[in-house]
Amino acid sequence: MTTPSISEIMRAKLAEPFGSYSQILRDWAQAQPDAIALADETGDCAWAELIGLVERLAARMVETGLERGQSVAILGTSSINYALVFLAAMRAGGVAAPLTTSASAEQLTGMAQDSGARHLFIDAGKSAELGPDFMSDLIRVPLEEIEQWMAPPGSLAPDFNPEPSDPFNIIYSSGTTGIPKGIVHSHQMRWRQFGATAVSYLEAGLEIRSLASTPLYSNTTMVAFLAPLLAGGTVRIMGKFDCGRWLSHAEADRTTVTMLVPVQYQRLMDYPGFDDHDLRSLAMKYCTSAPFSAELKREVLARMPGGLVEIYSMTEGGVVCLLAAHEFPDKLHTVGRPAPGSEMRVLDDDDNEVAPGTPGNLIGRSQTMMSGYKNRPDKTQEAQWIDPDGGAWMRMGDIGRVDEEGFVELVGRAKDMIISGGFNIYPSDLEAELSAEDGVAEAAVVGIASRQWGETPVGFVVLKDASTNSEAVLAAVNSRLGKTQRLSALYAIDEMPRSHIGKLLKTELRDQAEKLAQG
Repeated sequence: MTTPSISEIMRAKLAEPFGSYSQILRDWAQAQPDAIALADETGDCAWAELIGLVERLAARMVETGLERGQSVAILGTSSINYALVFLAAMRAGGVAAPLTTSASAEQLTGMAQDSGARHLFIDAGKSAELGPDFMSDLIRVPLEEIEQWMAPPGSLAPDFNPEPSDPFNIIYSSGTTGIPKGIVHSHQMRWRQFGATAVSYLEAGLEIRSLASTPLYSNTTMVAFLAPLLAGGTVRIMGKFDCGRWLSHAEADRTTVTMLVPVQYQRLMDYPGFDDHDLRSLAMKYCTSAPFSAELKREVLARMPGGLVEIYSMTEGGVVCLLAAHEFPDKLHTVGRPAPGSEMRVLDDDDNEVAPGTPGNLIGRSQTMMSGYKNRPDKTQEAQWIDPDGGAWMRMGDIGRVDEEGFVELVGRAKDMIISGGFNIYPSDLEAELSAEDGVAEAAVVGIASRQWGETPVGFVVLKDASTNSEAVLAAVNSRLGKTQRLSALYAIDEMPRSHIGKLLKTELRDQAEKLAQG
């Protein structure tokens, strides 16, 4: 009788309906103690070392008052130590609560209070910026000094066997004003989400070497962090994205898996030394979090080895659409089709289903939905659509249409739709026309108040060079648009405002347009 391999054993465990993430990590450490689990700019951490440090951190967290289901706040630049704290919080029965570094001091304090954290792990840069009195009521631990703080070598945390509904992490929403909402993910949700990915890696016999270059406080990064570790892989963590360093790491590490947001792909494509690097090891590239143009997908497919999968969903969950761009080159204008286990409907403004091919509000549900917003049952209810059978669906916030083959094309964000003179105007249609102009590198359209029309569309462009005249671009585009769609103004700017993961911040553009219109 043939003895099953470690890969077969782990595949069987990960294929179970539910399991312990921490136990899977311990199993991998026992099977491959000297293999590298984590790496960053300062060095690396083998699997046996990883588990020892996580146990010591988790033990100290419990000793200093961490209770089951209580949050552990983390604030700083992504690093091995940051990852260790995240994993230790989970091992101790707590909840990892990574905080957005770009948030204001007031927002950060509000997030920490909302999370109920007792501990704050903060790096030197943020500590110096915010001062010694920032969250001084919490147990503050410098991220650079966690080894001095943790329990002695050989210490083990008390047993923690998660229930499916136990909270795993809280991800705070970005790009909002006021205190961001805390999106709670359960152990069951994360197990379903990343266990299936890990199984697919193991079934393919893929040696996982992941390059994570988006912040660890972003849900986007979990694809390049949590899933590879479940598959027993190596995760290199970049503190800050830089094209040259990313390419050097990908080449030297022989990276096989990565997650990048569209603006990162664009920067790599534009980088002068891109084609000088050997990226043949890349097997699978992922993209999510922001609109990914068909033109950029096409260029990535042509110039970067391996498959390319676009993921459309929300941190809150809802429908999950997948586009294997390398398999469907004629569908690059879409975000793919609902993944197995996901459902989607398209509704009008009165919550009635629309005819096939008609744009409408997207709603969805899947096995990977949030438990809810932390301390905000009102906002949780507001984000949901309840069907006649009592089933909860998430409002995706996007307007889209579904073609005859089931592929989903996004038309725009529901909140960004412009109603001018009673007509619906989808910014994506106008942005496509602006982007078609030779001299335009990037384009965005927002609606501002109009005394005559209620709202009117205004455009912003980043020009490729100074020889392009924005007034000529405006005239050319308006000549092709319908009378009700025409742009009332077009402004050239140096750079589009974006969030930490590359999302276009239309709120800032809208504010800018209002000010320009007034004076």
